[in-house]
Amino acid sequence: MSTIQFQEKILSIQKSMFGHAMMLTTNRYDAEDLLQETTLRVLDNQHKFVDNHNFNGWVFTVMRNIFINNYKKELRNQLIIDKTDNMQNLEISNEQNRENPEETMNIKEIKFIINNLSDDLKIPLSMYLEGYKYNEISEKLALPLGTVKSRIFFARKVIKKNLTGMNNISLPISKRA
Repeated sequence: MSTIQFQEKILSIQKSMFGHAMMLTTNRYDAEDLLQETTLRVLDNQHKFVDNHNFNGWVFTVMRNIFINNYKKELRNQLIIDKTDNMQNLEISNEQNRENPEETMNIKEIKFIINNLSDDLKIPLSMYLEGYKYNEISEKLALPLGTVKSRIFFARKVIKKNLTGMNNISLPISKRA
C-alpha cells in the first residue's frame, strides 16, 4: 500500500475512530486528543502495517493501547505510597488545601485513631493503605485471606465509629484480589 493510499485510508475512518475514542474516554476533549495521538502514531508506524491484514483492527488496537498506557500513567502520577511504619508521616494528596484547619484536624484524628488500633488491625490496614493486595497481605502475615479482609473491614469500622462527628470522610475502599 502506498503512502497516499495509507493516508487516505486513515482519513476515511476518522469518524469511527472518534466514536471509539469517545467510548473509551467519555469526554470529547480527551477523545479528540486520543484520536490525534492515534492518527500520528499510526502514520509514524506505517511501515509496521502488513498488507492484506485488517487495517481498522490494527488502528483500533493502537488506539486502545494508547488509551490504556495513558490511563496507567495517570494512575501512577496520582498514587502516593508511604512506606514508613510511623503513621504520623502519612502523606496526604498534594491537591488538598493544607491551610484548612478543619481538614488538618481530620487528618490528625485519623492518624491518631490508626496509631491506637491494635496491631491485629493496624498492620493489615497499613499494608492495605500502602497498596498491598489482600492476598499479598495474607501471605506476608501468614494469615488466611478471610481473616485479612475481616481485620481491614473491622479497622475501617473502628475508624468510622471514632469519627462520628465528622462528615465527608471516606476511607479508601476498593476491590483487590
